Amino acid sequence: MKLTIAHLYPKQLNIYGDQGNIKALSHRSKLRGIQLTIKKIGLNDQLKPGSFDLLFSGGGQDRHQLIVAKDLQTKKKILTKAVEKNIPMLTICGSYQLFGQFFKPFKGEKLKGINIFNAYTVASKKRKIGNVLINSSQVKPKTVIGFENHSGNTFLNNQSQSFGTVKYGHGNNDQDNTEGCLVNNCLGCYLHGSLLPKNPHLTDWLLKKALENKYSSVKLKPLVDKLEWQAHHAAIKRTKKINNPLLKWFI
Repeated sequence: MKLTIAHLYPKQLNIYGDQGNIKALSHRSKLRGIQLTIKKIGLNDQLKPGSFDLLFSGGGQDRHQLIVAKDLQTKKKILTKAVEKNIPMLTICGSYQLFGQFFKPFKGEKLKGINIFNAYTVASKKRKIGNVLINSSQVKPKTVIGFENHSGNTFLNNQSQSFGTVKYGHGNNDQDNTEGCLVNNCLGCYLHGSLLPKNPHLTDWLLKKALENKYSSVKLKPLVDKLEWQAHHAAIKRTKKINNPLLKWFI
């Protein structure tokens, strides 16, 4: 089996270890004998319809988002059709915001999004930093752990589906306990860290969706991934301790 991943704006949107998500996808594919091709799609690069089976885009600073936002509009039609065809995507922080309706920075002009997510983001004075633990019905086990660092507050509009419910951390906006947004197989979230190496079940969720979309029925080969699950549970344990005033001094 073969898969092609489009890595969108790898130079501009790549902070807090987001490159590790590509490495996790590559590693788990290689162990299963899946031939993986990574296509880096930068500014002014053409994104051809049907040229990718999975897409990833990470986070960046406001100045990078300003540059990317204009170029992203040229790819809006192709990305929208890919989402309609159930191509799985993972967009994190800055790219998550730009896949919505708009992002209004604390200073400067409003950045127009591509309206894949029925959501909008407005910068706030409060910066939301730290590990975030969510429960998501999309994966088993339902726990997903990541690291957030954002000032933007993202609000989902009516009938929008969040990716999960916040147990510890801030999530989309620090108000409604939602984290991320999900449209078909397109996932947006604030989980850096990097996300996939310590969430092997989410990595497999993306791979399985991509394979099923291309080859129909697919059963992923189980892997020996003890270290990945140790990282998952260790990050959850630390997050719970930090958020428990009776335990945080013993970390």
